[in-house]
Amino acid sequence: MLIGDVARRSGVSARMLRHYESLGLVRPTGRTESGYREYSGEDIRRIFHIESLRSLGLSLRDVGRALDDPGFAPSELVDDLIRQSRERIAAETELLTRLRRIGAAGPADWEDVLRIVALLQALGSDSAGKRQRAALSSAEEVQVPVEALVEAALSETDPNVAGTLRWALARSGDGAVELLAEGLGSPVADVRKRAVQSIAEIPDGAATASLRDALTNSDIVVRRCAALALGARGVAEAVPTLIDMIIEGVNDVDAADALGTLASDPGLADQIATGLAGRLAHGAADPSARLRLAQALADIPGPTTSRALADLSQDEDRAVALTATYVLTLRDEGHR
Repeated sequence: MLIGDVARRSGVSARMLRHYESLGLVRPTGRTESGYREYSGEDIRRIFHIESLRSLGLSLRDVGRALDDPGFAPSELVDDLIRQSRERIAAETELLTRLRRIGAAGPADWEDVLRIVALLQALGSDSAGKRQRAALSSAEEVQVPVEALVEAALSETDPNVAGTLRWALARSGDGAVELLAEGLGSPVADVRKRAVQSIAEIPDGAATASLRDALTNSDIVVRRCAALALGARGVAEAVPTLIDMIIEGVNDVDAADALGTLASDPGLADQIATGLAGRLAHGAADPSARLRLAQALADIPGPTTSRALADLSQDEDRAVALTATYVLTLRDEGHR
């Protein structure tokens, strides 16, 4: 079969067939009387083998080794090709993500594009100072896509930069809460914590709804952070978790403050007092827990609180008894 026929049947151009011949990959079996290359059926099969191996990403040098070296072991080369393919896919995915973010920012001209690119690069900088300046600039110059801010906030380890990113997210408008909520399901505990902290600083209904959902999260750190934020927003569902925090001595001062805020609603005050007193009735045996309960009751109005404090004023632990007595004295003076 002549070279033109081979080119038509194989889909490999005559020029490429000559290139293969120059590299020694495939040589036509013979020549016609006129000197034209003539390929045998075996030659054509080799051409198809060459094309198959090239489709896997092998270089022509490696193709030659694979076909001609009897000791050639493909497993190592295939593993290397897998690694290269993954790196290429990761690089292309990163580029696609960057392009989408630039497009989402709606740049008006190339100057806007360049500013967005600069901010995206700064958010990924090794320098905490550069990352912080980029977060600050996101609210002052060209709008950084919210996806980039969320990604940065969920991965940020520097507390100062993290605070700035949460501030920027709170000003970023719609879309941030939904993306941050995905972080609540991350397998990484630090990411879950950063996600709930970021949601807690967004003052809208979507954030409140997400925090309500977070009260049932499997991560206790997420539940506690959500409860503190919801307490400040007057959401009654946070009460049980806040009381647990006081009993356990975890951010108990903040939890007591949140309960005090909630208790400003007369409809919630008795519910909170009953919840705190109920822990005493069920035997908060640890004196330190009883002391924290007495301190938390100080900001909760109502007769249920007064009865619980009266019981605590007779507590066997001196510090608990004195604290409860002092709180009762203050309440009596306030009623005069």
